[in-house]
Amino acid sequence: QVQLVEFGGGLVQTGGSLRLSCAVSGFTFSTYAMGWFRQAPGKERESVAAISWGGRSKNYADSVKGRFTISRDNAKNTVYLQMNSLKPEDTAVYYCAADRRGAGSLELYEYDAWGQGTQVTVSS
Repeated sequence: QVQLVEFGGGLVQTGGSLRLSCAVSGFTFSTYAMGWFRQAPGKERESVAAISWGGRSKNYADSVKGRFTISRDNAKNTVYLQMNSLKPEDTAVYYCAADRRGAGSLELYEYDAWGQGTQVTVSS
C-alpha cells in the first residue's frame, strides 16, 4: 500500500523557518521523483519544488526560489522541504507527491501518489 505522510507543519512568524518531512512507504522510493505542492484557501493547488529520483535535479517555483530547499534521503525513504524567510503568502496546506517518471517535474498532473497534507501558517 502506497503511503506518503507529511510532518512538520505548524504556525510560524514572518521571517521564520520550518522543515517539512514526507515519509514514504509502499513503493521503491529511490526510483521516483518527489515534489512538494501547496494549496491556499480558495486557490488552486500549485507546485513548490521537485527533486529527481537521485537528487541531482531540483526545480523550484519562482515564488520560493532562494528561500526553500528540497532534499531527499533515499536510505530513509524521506523527502524534505526546508522553508526559510517565510511570508504570510506561504500559508497553505503543503502536500508531498511521488512521480514514477523520476525527472523532478513541477507539473501536478505527472504525480501519481499524494500525501494527506500538512498545514503551514505564517503570521504577520
